[in-house]
Order: sequence, then structure tokens, then C-alpha cells
Amino acid sequence: MKVTKEKEENRQAFLTVEMEPAEMETSLQDAYHHLAQKTDIPGFRKGKAPRVVVESHIGKSRLLEEALDRLLPQAYEQALKEQEIEPFAQPDLEVTQTDPLIFKAVVPLAPAVELGDYRSIRMTPDPVDITDENINSVIEEMRHQHATWEPVDRPLDYNDLATIDINGKVEEKPYVQKVGAQIQVLKDLISPAPGFADQIVGMKKEEEKEFTLSFPGDYPNSQVAGKEGHFIVKLSEIKVEKLPELNDEFAGQVSPDFKTVDALREEVVKSLQLRAEERVRVDFEERVINAAIEQSKVEYPPVLVELEINRILNEQARQLQMTGRGMDEYLKSINKTEEQLREELRLVATKNVAASLVMSKVAEAEKIEVTESDIENGINNMTRGTAEDKMEELRKMLDTPQTRESLKQSLRTRKTIERLTEIAKDSKKKTKAKKNKKEEGK
Repeated sequence: MKVTKEKEENRQAFLTVEMEPAEMETSLQDAYHHLAQKTDIPGFRKGKAPRVVVESHIGKSRLLEEALDRLLPQAYEQALKEQEIEPFAQPDLEVTQTDPLIFKAVVPLAPAVELGDYRSIRMTPDPVDITDENINSVIEEMRHQHATWEPVDRPLDYNDLATIDINGKVEEKPYVQKVGAQIQVLKDLISPAPGFADQIVGMKKEEEKEFTLSFPGDYPNSQVAGKEGHFIVKLSEIKVEKLPELNDEFAGQVSPDFKTVDALREEVVKSLQLRAEERVRVDFEERVINAAIEQSKVEYPPVLVELEINRILNEQARQLQMTGRGMDEYLKSINKTEEQLREELRLVATKNVAASLVMSKVAEAEKIEVTESDIENGINNMTRGTAEDKMEELRKMLDTPQTRESLKQSLRTRKTIERLTEIAKDSKKKTKAKKNKKEEGK
């Protein structure tokens, strides 16, 4: 066997392996014996038919396929030992010639991360700013949630609630047929068609109207995108929204815990504060991680990005399944192929891989450890709020070696990010450096 290492780039080793004819013949003979034992050939007992008969019966290509399935893994392992290569993931093997047998192997190598001076990163989180406008907006939304709808005797206007019968067709095929449908007439309404609200505004009770609308080429429903829809609409009732007065009674409607509007407002402020702090925290962590990545030199095999894309897609499929939808249905709804979706995810997957590798290296440098107690606390947090009769079953599901290892890695990453942000927020080192510089200038 002759092994040539052509090159090494992008953390991949490119090998060309040429087998001796005798090695290939031995593998073909082994494949023949194996297949002869499994193949029924008229006139012969299993395993007794000559090789030429077996080849004729199953086809030479099948025999070659069996021989390659046996020979390639062994030859690949031998090539790795000869070249002293430690693979990081499964290789990409390609047979380029069969007589003599020559195959190429692209071997993913372990990522290489050279950290920059991440301890010099200095950043300040953005201030948490809650305005009266933010508070009033939330309270106004609550008023809409507790509003009532009252019939009015006037032409239909935007924001009204219309009760209508709809008969819609696209290219003479039924598109939407509804009787007594209730639709809030919003200006940006795109269902059942863009511009539908504009057409029915101004209608009076018991009035019937007929009109045509065009669906844009990028309309979410690909079956009608770029086509024209013909609609007949009859309006039977118009209701206007009546908002509750902003008083103590309204506060009690939102929750019995709120005795006054001031109490409600105070709770809204707390809620907005927590959400704003969370947004600031996430944004700050992202900025610090990005700074650490920019300082570092990170190299890894392309297969890591593909694996991360697979992970994202699998998680997306799991979430879709929980809502009763499948990936095929989702792809159809967004009018994309799986390959197009994979390409869209490539950028975020690439960022995720770089962040994961840098965080792992920082964890090593900072000696971040996760104890068994940390893991137990993590499991307790995951089961908090679970009903007593389901607690034991859930804990059993979570308390497996695989889940514990996954949780350990997650907790290690979280601790590492917290350590990085602590370093970035520490102004002492920066202040001390400025002071020393001043003294040198004296």
C-alpha cells in the first residue's frame, strides 16, 4: 500500500492511497466467500459455487462493492497510522480507480485555537433605560386585551371588527369560503390577500362588494403567489373597540393582586426592567464573546459547520413536531428547499462553531470546572415546577450519562461567559495602567 499526503489545509489532511493488486485480490476473495454463503444459486449448495458463477449471478459490481466495503476502512486506518494522523471526525472517502485500487481521503483534523489577549478586553454594558413611553405602551396593550366590542351603525373603518361572508377564488379555483367570519380591519392585513382591508373599508351593513386583488410573487402561500384573486364580500355587522378606563377597577381586571393603577404600573415597571436587563446582559455577552473571537486565531475543518447546521435543523424539526408540523410542511410554507435553508444557516453556524471553540479554550485557560453539585443543581432547575406525580419520571430521563455530560458542557460554557464578562467589566487593570503611564511621563 502506498500512501501520499498531498497537502494539509483548513485543518484537513488530503491523502491518496494506492493498494497493491494482491491486497485487492485478497479482499475480492474474502467478499466472494462471504457472498457465496448468503446467496442461493441453483445447482449449488450455499458457499460451494465457484467464484466465476457467483460473479455471474450477482454481478461483478456487487462483488467489488462488498470488497471495497471491507477493504477501505482497514486501508484508511493503516494509512492514518503510517502518516501518524489523528482524525477528528469521519473522513470523506472517494474511490478514483479500481485497477489498481486508488482512493482519496479528506481527513478532518482537530481544531486549532490560539487565544488573543482576552484579558485586555474592556467593555461597559449599555445602561438599562425604561421610559414612560415604554410603560404606557404596555398598559395600553393591556387595555386592548380587556376591551369590549360594541355594534355601531356607520360605514366600516380601520381597526373595526367586521363580520363578513367571503367567497374568494384564484384562477376559478376556490381559495377562501367563509360565512360569518370576524376580521379586525387592520391596515397591514395580508390575509386573505394584501389590500383586502382597503377594499372593504367604507362598506355599510348588508352591503355586498366584488373586487379583484393581486398576490405578490413573494406571498407566503406559494400556491397563489403571483396570481389574481377574485372576491365577493358581504358585510353583516360592524363593531368598534371600547377600551376600559384606566382606573383601579381596570387594574383589578388585569389581576386581583392589583388594588390600584399605581400597583399595576409598578409591576409593569418591574417586568420591563427585568426584560431590559436580560436584553442588556445578552447583548453585552455577545459583544465580549465577539471581541474574544476577533482576537483569536481559529482554524477548524469545514465538517464542523455542517454538523452545526445539522444540529440547528434537528432542533428546528423537534420544535416543529411539538406544534404538529413537519419540516417538509415548513419548507413549503417559506417556499424554500432544504439546501437553501442550509445555506441561510451557514453564517450563524459558522459563528456558533467559532464561539464554541474559543469559549472552550478560554475555559481551559481560566481552569473553569463544573462540579457534580453544579450538575445536580442544574437538574433541579430543569425539574422545578414539575407536578409531583411526574417528577420521578422526569428526573430519571434527565439523570443519564449523556444528559449529565451535555448539561456539564452547557454549565461550563455559561461559567466561562460569566468569567469573560467579569474580566471585561473590571476597570482596575485599565485604571492602573493609565496611572503608571502618567507617572512615567513625569
